Amino acid sequence: MDKIILQQAIPQVFVGRTDIRSEVWLEHVQLERGKLYLIEAASGTGKSSLCSYLIGYRHDYQGQIVFDRRDIRTFSTSEWTLLRQRTLSHVFQELRLFPELTAWENVQIKNQLTHHKNDAEIVSWFEALGIADKRETPLSRMSFGQQQRVAMIRALCQPFDFLLADEPVSHLDAENSRVMGELMLAEARRQGAAVVVTSIGHHMDLPYDKVLKL
Repeated sequence: MDKIILQQAIPQVFVGRTDIRSEVWLEHVQLERGKLYLIEAASGTGKSSLCSYLIGYRHDYQGQIVFDRRDIRTFSTSEWTLLRQRTLSHVFQELRLFPELTAWENVQIKNQLTHHKNDAEIVSWFEALGIADKRETPLSRMSFGQQQRVAMIRALCQPFDFLLADEPVSHLDAENSRVMGELMLAEARRQGAAVVVTSIGHHMDLPYDKVLKL
């Protein structure tokens, strides 16, 4: 997939409001494969809703969202499944990891489906992100910042044209944010993919091609 286009899209809950001041909602926005985007938002402006629309989990919006030349409302459940396996990867704001499983098991659930990365590559990511000693630790015994690093590793264990990262470093310090950004960007560039990062403040310092205010 080469392009995501939002055409006059807006969450249904915002319809009728006259105070919308956004570079995304009710605008024509084009996101292109291979580029890096930052979407800055105040709390409550629909940041996570936007990610949910793009990943196909929610459809409560007006306007149109198009992948290449096809309206995403026309995709079947099986087509969405394939898109999430091969085209779209997502780091959820709330992570959606399994607390009873270890960090390694959480990552391997994805990688055993995609067979995208070998164990050595995954171990190197754990090491780079400073959680190599936590691989066999249940998620329930890890801090939220440590869990965010696990969630990013999991998201990178698949092919993708677009990676959506919803507040991926909200609980990380500057150094861990820098390392995570470098790993994410390196993998995206290896795949020729786009990255869309959202933030309500603290975000990775990266060479964004475009910054949009939500």
